Amino acid sequence: MRIFMQTQPNEEAPIRFVQLHLQQDLLGGWMLIRESGIQGMRGQLKREYFENREDAEDALGALKDKQIRKGFRIVYREGC
Repeated sequence: MRIFMQTQPNEEAPIRFVQLHLQQDLLGGWMLIRESGIQGMRGQLKREYFENREDAEDALGALKDKQIRKGFRIVYREGC
């Protein structure tokens, strides 16, 4: 499951991005990976571990909603 989001382009501020990605590990847990930063530059990477898929999906949805409230829009969505 992957969601890529960006801010709207404008002349005053650079385009920012957030990519949220859920990935299952080899032991059955789930990793929520969040990469964020300024478009065209190196981003910041954060990982959060969850015991089950439901908790990971809830966290992904909460992060997505938070970014939308900050002015990001969904550009690409896969597996959601």
